[in-house]
Amino acid sequence: MITSSELRHRYLSFFINRGHVAIPSASLVPTNDPSVLFTTAGMHPLVPYLLGAPHPSGVRLANVQKCVRTGDIDEIGDDTHLTFFEMLGNWSLGDYGRDEAIRWSFDFLTARDGLELPIDRIGVTCFAGDDEVARDHESIQTWQALGVPRERIQLLGRDDNWWGPAGETGPCGPDTEIFYWLGELPPPVVLDVRDRRWVEIWNNVFMGYTKTSIATIEPLDRMNVDTGMGLERTVMAINGLASVYEVDTVAPLVRALREHIPDGHEREIRIIADHVRTACFVISDGVAPSNKDRGYIVRRLLRRSLEWYRSVITALVDSLGDVYPELGRDPASLVRTIEDEIRRFDRTLEQGLKRLGRTKHLDGKTAFDLLQTYGFPFELTLEIAEASGHHIDRDSFTAERDRHRERSRGAGSFAGGLADHSVEIVRYHTLTHLLQAALREVLGLHVIQRGSNITRDRLRFDFPHDGAPSDAQVVRVEELVNSWLARPLVVDCSTMTEPEARALGAIGAFGERYGEIVSIYTIADSETGEVVSREFCAGPHVRSVRDDIVGRFRIVREQGIAAGIRRIKAALDP
Repeated sequence: MITSSELRHRYLSFFINRGHVAIPSASLVPTNDPSVLFTTAGMHPLVPYLLGAPHPSGVRLANVQKCVRTGDIDEIGDDTHLTFFEMLGNWSLGDYGRDEAIRWSFDFLTARDGLELPIDRIGVTCFAGDDEVARDHESIQTWQALGVPRERIQLLGRDDNWWGPAGETGPCGPDTEIFYWLGELPPPVVLDVRDRRWVEIWNNVFMGYTKTSIATIEPLDRMNVDTGMGLERTVMAINGLASVYEVDTVAPLVRALREHIPDGHEREIRIIADHVRTACFVISDGVAPSNKDRGYIVRRLLRRSLEWYRSVITALVDSLGDVYPELGRDPASLVRTIEDEIRRFDRTLEQGLKRLGRTKHLDGKTAFDLLQTYGFPFELTLEIAEASGHHIDRDSFTAERDRHRERSRGAGSFAGGLADHSVEIVRYHTLTHLLQAALREVLGLHVIQRGSNITRDRLRFDFPHDGAPSDAQVVRVEELVNSWLARPLVVDCSTMTEPEARALGAIGAFGERYGEIVSIYTIADSETGEVVSREFCAGPHVRSVRDDIVGRFRIVREQGIAAGIRRIKAALDP
């Protein structure tokens, strides 16, 4: 049996020995992609570097990235799906290509310094090609040269063997996916991915393109390699386990729940274990339950699994607290956050039930209004409506929600990154550094970025603070930023070790972990040398604040979005 800890260690050691630098897991709150709520893959924190920016640790990287994917939430509880999972990954930033990436994947799976898996249990898929991009003949040839028979190489189209972008635009390319046979021996001669006994464990993406619009992809100046191996699925596969819920990082949570929940409820136990596990990791990265965006996902997860959360938290911290210190830093805070959510949910139930009691006509719009106003879950409205003899059409609720999303699209619904690298975006991104510096001076050094979203028209910035700032404090923040805009401030980027950066007073986003070598952006007065801001960041930024940021900074709105979390929306007036 191989443990999760052993797999992490073997993987990183294997690629370090092949010239890669191990970098830490990034936060689950993405900083470079505004179109997704969470970090869903190891490549998300690396988007600026995949698009051409130099990485401070070089061109060969590897890590274990914590990820959250909510698209498969209805499949949670089956044998292979988890909302939170760990992804092993290695990257080439314009260095090696298909042949080396595939050979190293194969070696790690089958060689003595890897996992020593039997080759006859391995099958792969490759990109079949289409009108825009040709068939991936090179990957097919490499796999055959390594001994994978042609019958075990299945060719699939863009729906299956094309990765990215996760959002509307960004790096993308064809991939080759590796499957492992979990069924009885001998495995079938031909790979058929529709057979669930073939489980995907690894994916090599050849990012030679970027999607620039809904219908357009363009070649990148260089090709990058982005790989991902699901840790839990791999541990399950190579140990011959029946499900990911038997893996050593998940099984303790399931066992803790079985002490309280009677037999015959295995799927419910799995769902609760998964949801509390995910919620704890997301909360540990600074996301509080709320009615919007990431906070709503946390709220939804917790409300599906409130009753047995305490035992799950204890088991979770015991199994993964040493790997992800942010998880075990304050377990009592996790309990308090979840208990606060229980109390809020009780109030939500009371308010929503009163509203339902006053409503004569229940329809999709009513259900959506209850969700928006009170955070009242649609599923609960549906249950209450049906119990009272009413019928709510799910399609009408979905239509109302989609209309709301369309109205909100221009304002940027999701925190956490840049819409693109246009001149306007770069200005506002640089401006967030000045805003944070001003907030820290006016409100205190506890202010640290909890999320940001930037469009061409405005910036949005989330930060921790108890209570609303006074009008005078808001005015003072505006005055500070505008005074800096009038000064000869220049932006300088430098690389150094993290301890050196910390010693200089550099700050980073909440929950972010950094590699040994980091990029630091300093905003300072070119005449006096006074440092206004110094932050860990991946860019992009303007060079001269006074010359490149034109207009007067104005805070459009300041509001609370969750317990102890405030949000500022700001813009530049001509």
